[in-house]
Amino acid sequence: MHPRSSLLRVAVAVPAVAAVVLMAAAPAAANVALTQVSTDPYTDAQAQHQSEVEPDTFAFGSTIVSAFQVGRVSGGGSSNIGWARSGDGGATWTNGFLPGITTNGGGTFGQASDASVAFDAKHNVWLISSLGISGSTVNVLTSRSTDGGLTWSNPVTTATGANDKNWIVCDNTSTSAFFGNCYTEYDITSAGDSIRMRTSTNGGATWGAALAPGGSHTGLGGQPVVLPNGHVVVPYLSLADTIRSFRSTNGGASWNSTVQVATISHHDANGGLREEALPSAEVDAAGTVYVSWSDCRFRSGCPSNDVVLAKSTSETTWAAPTRVPIDATTSTVDHFTPGIGVDRSTSGTSARIGMTYYFYPTASCTAATCVLDVGFISSTNGGASWSTATQLAGPMPLTWIPNTSQGRMYGDYISTSVFNGGNAYPVLAVATAPTGSTLHLAMSVPTGGLAVTGGTNTAAGAAAAAAAPAARAGAVRTTAR
Repeated sequence: MHPRSSLLRVAVAVPAVAAVVLMAAAPAAANVALTQVSTDPYTDAQAQHQSEVEPDTFAFGSTIVSAFQVGRVSGGGSSNIGWARSGDGGATWTNGFLPGITTNGGGTFGQASDASVAFDAKHNVWLISSLGISGSTVNVLTSRSTDGGLTWSNPVTTATGANDKNWIVCDNTSTSAFFGNCYTEYDITSAGDSIRMRTSTNGGATWGAALAPGGSHTGLGGQPVVLPNGHVVVPYLSLADTIRSFRSTNGGASWNSTVQVATISHHDANGGLREEALPSAEVDAAGTVYVSWSDCRFRSGCPSNDVVLAKSTSETTWAAPTRVPIDATTSTVDHFTPGIGVDRSTSGTSARIGMTYYFYPTASCTAATCVLDVGFISSTNGGASWSTATQLAGPMPLTWIPNTSQGRMYGDYISTSVFNGGNAYPVLAVATAPTGSTLHLAMSVPTGGLAVTGGTNTAAGAAAAAAAPAARAGAVRTTAR
């Protein structure tokens, strides 16, 4: 095991890469201009270069920060964690790579994975949670920035052991009794994906004891969200193929038993794509939690997935999932890996939602014929109705993205952030044709962001669900990192 002391070295700030970005039009089939905000600079032999996958984002004020894997390694993790940051509402971007994690950044871990971003308004600290991987040791790490995301410290060790699927969030409501608390979720792979939570009260500098929710709590992909009253709700994917959630009402001092959000009916994407029904979660100004995932319940026979959305009716109860009406249930399209963003200054019937997702135009494709596209859809009334979907990128043959031990991968999750009263900003893994064995999969953003316009396309409720069988009920998963 790696000596813990070697990971707690004195923080050394690393300057940002110069604010140079490449303006590039999206591939021909898409209709949105993209700005490339990062690319893989590494050459270590373990990884598939040039590749960047699995972005998360978080926006606060006029700043948005994204973090992602750089140089994907087939067996797990990547050469390092990269970041991209805009301080002017998405107009211009800088980027760089975290120090002190992998040997590529002066650290000691072999690989890094699973980046997640948060901001602590009380302590004015940006945080990136990640995994440091060395063989069977997988530690949860927290990198900190005290200058608005421009430079980052060597990481703080948050949890040691064999961990996976970490996520981080902070309480930014100044009237909350727990204002300034930050929460990290992860699961312990060596304990059957048992979920744990840790709390920090000092901007991520130190972390409290690992606590488990009550009752059964094996799963992965938990995404904690903080309600305006300071309570924390954590939706996650259980190992029984259901979406469940649990909460804390006392600032992370304890965590209540889990409750069911919904069952899952899921179609595994064709072509050997690494894809799972992991949830994406956000909260609005009134404390309603929104959870989205890919699900085939509205399609007879489960031939492909829609994106579905469930909303909380209280902190422990949930309305039935509704279908996001991207296209007709009779279409050939398979939709997966949604990343939901909610304007946190809006709520209820006025809640502004931006949803980014990946899709196959033809669900029945093969490894040789599947092509990957990226789409976006929005709502201005809390998901009661939606805009017409628009394509952001693609088509991308699967050979354009890195391979892993669990299939071709662009990311197990993606993310969208919506500025208060402003545009939505997803950060996207977008590929162009490789040069020989060198990939060209880099992080891009829609230039100027995407308007959240809403529209009249109506979501179908649970009553319209077809009797589609669950495609993988009770499936056994391998480590997802």
